[in-house]
Amino acid sequence: MGNLIKVLTRDIDNNTGNFFLDFENAKPTEAERRVWEEVSKVLIEAVSILKDLQSYSGAGEAIRQAIQHPNDERVQEGAWAAVVPLVGKLKKFYEFSLKLEDSLQGLLEFLTSSRCSPTQHLEQEQALARQFAEILHFTLRFDELKMTNPAIQNDFSYYRRTLSRMRINNQAHAEEHNEVDNEMANRMSLFYANATPMLKTLSDATTKFVSKHEELPIENTTDCLCTMASVCKVMLETPEYRSRFASEDTVLFCLRVMVGVIILYDYVHPAGAFVKSSKIDMKGCIKVLRYQPPNSVEGLLNALRYTTKHLNDESTSKQIKNMLQA
Repeated sequence: MGNLIKVLTRDIDNNTGNFFLDFENAKPTEAERRVWEEVSKVLIEAVSILKDLQSYSGAGEAIRQAIQHPNDERVQEGAWAAVVPLVGKLKKFYEFSLKLEDSLQGLLEFLTSSRCSPTQHLEQEQALARQFAEILHFTLRFDELKMTNPAIQNDFSYYRRTLSRMRINNQAHAEEHNEVDNEMANRMSLFYANATPMLKTLSDATTKFVSKHEELPIENTTDCLCTMASVCKVMLETPEYRSRFASEDTVLFCLRVMVGVIILYDYVHPAGAFVKSSKIDMKGCIKVLRYQPPNSVEGLLNALRYTTKHLNDESTSKQIKNMLQA
């Protein structure tokens, strides 16, 4: 297949470039290896994070019993015993989001440096581009699972209420069983209160990256994002390139990556992703999503509807709004 094959001219669809990027087999060059190895550790952990989240069943029944029998000490202790280890998992998920933020910023530093153009970065540093894509894929998958699991919010709310009550009644006992301190609990509350917490983490991280690196033109970052969106769109809408995927799972991978970079672009670019002058072909990207089986992309369409920054701006055309709401 080759590592990276240029398939369309640079300015087609007003995008910065369209490439076939080998998301399945890209390997790091020596120049990429240091960053690649650091990010690989985080991506390995991401697999176990998703498994833990998929198996997260919550302590709903134990909590219901505790609420119904407030004076039964045995029932109260049982609910607490059920919730504490679950909060330990939620803490691990939150702490992992901080690692993910660091990894994303490390990748952006490499992929947006001024030593070459964003398009050349993706062509020459495809293993890091693949890792960037894997972070986005993980992020949207995590948030899809979180949004469909109300037990997460319920468990954490019960934990905080109970801990507060324990502190009032028995300070020493409360601290002894404290899975997270007050400061951590407050940060976790903000994290889980968001419908898409991992995506917000990445959006904030990308915005912070641009603010922190004033020496870099913002176009270095936005062009990197729009080029990645274009790469995914072309691979998905062109049968010749789509047929090169060794696994059908790569289709959903590309869809998630495309949506992820659109959302990041919408947060970082001053005018957003939906204006007429946007370098992202939003109509084309939405069409690609619409051509997929509905049950596989509804979560991604919702991500564009509800987690982007500029969709409801007056500058967004009615056609794009209608395409997303159809």
